[in-house]
Amino acid sequence: MAFFIGRDREARRAYGFDEVALVPGAITINPEDCDAATKIGGNTLKVPIIASAMDGVVDVKFAIEMSKLGGLAVLNSEGVQTRYENPEEILQAIVNSGPDEATSLLQKVYKEPIKEELVAKRIKQIKKAGGKAAISAIPKRAERFAEIALAAGADFFFIQSTVTSTTHESSNYASVDFAKICKKMKKKLPIIIGNCVTYSAALSLMEAGVDGVLVGIGPGAACTTRGVLGMGVPQVTATVDCAAARDFYMKKTGRYVSIITDGGMVTSGDICKAFASGADSVMIGSGLAKAVEAPGKGFHWGMAMPDRYLPRGTRVKVGTTATLKEIMLGPANVDDGTQNLLGALKVAMGSLGAHNLKELQLVEIIIAPDIKSEGKVYQKAQKLGMGK
Repeated sequence: MAFFIGRDREARRAYGFDEVALVPGAITINPEDCDAATKIGGNTLKVPIIASAMDGVVDVKFAIEMSKLGGLAVLNSEGVQTRYENPEEILQAIVNSGPDEATSLLQKVYKEPIKEELVAKRIKQIKKAGGKAAISAIPKRAERFAEIALAAGADFFFIQSTVTSTTHESSNYASVDFAKICKKMKKKLPIIIGNCVTYSAALSLMEAGVDGVLVGIGPGAACTTRGVLGMGVPQVTATVDCAAARDFYMKKTGRYVSIITDGGMVTSGDICKAFASGADSVMIGSGLAKAVEAPGKGFHWGMAMPDRYLPRGTRVKVGTTATLKEIMLGPANVDDGTQNLLGALKVAMGSLGAHNLKELQLVEIIIAPDIKSEGKVYQKAQKLGMGK
């Protein structure tokens, strides 16, 4: 439904995680009987959670551990892991820098050239340890890096930019042909591309041959895109719209393309709402940056923060709260929905009567902007639980 925001100017209402709630149905299920597994490009993930390709979240060791737990971690092929043979000192300098110098330091650190041999090396290190290897690149390096990833034995290849479209115009350089890359890697290496937030953009990416679409522009904890550029769509609406494109494309072609909600999820409840909105998996950053194993040591920064011309991210302190296993699989030692993410998802599925994620995508969603504050006067006053 559109509303007039001024004379002859309409605007559509969009919704974020805090504005909606999920409605239990007629049956409940033992959470242990609920299946939260998902597939991307034919590859199964037992846990439908993907760690974002950010230097403060994912390194080789983190990717290996994430794989062991059933999820997936994406390594940034253009971060410190591929610019420096030994990135630990660089990461420590970033962590130790003050708020006023963090951006300029990152801009300096990321001037070091990317080394293609390190891209291959990191993938091989993950694979040698038995992990699933996923790597991310920006569009202009996608074709070359996809070849490196395939040769090194990667399991997934992500192409990411702030806003991605299949039709890009420029008078200075040739646009990237996503369809060409997908065709070349067909049945060899699953290609996931993003980010987008609309039905039409998602559908065009699917028609180009992608195996997954990343949904979300600016919702991340460390991202400042919405403030710097003034654009974005709240994640519930964005996910619903892109999932509708997936369903249409499936009916039209018989090929299923995964929708991955990327960013904006603070709690396990947000993750549940993302799946109910139509996601097949979710990508999170700040929630996993809190893990003991995260290379950022409790700090998290956006992928666009080091941009030398227009930084669109900031470094935030999220703290170190638990091991990755506790955050992913529990047991939780806090009551705020930031730990045992899989356990919370399965309990929600059971309470909502969803045996699997496809059924969770069909549950009733209501508009409920006061759902988190209703009856929580004492929690709010004491800054406990949902009142923090």
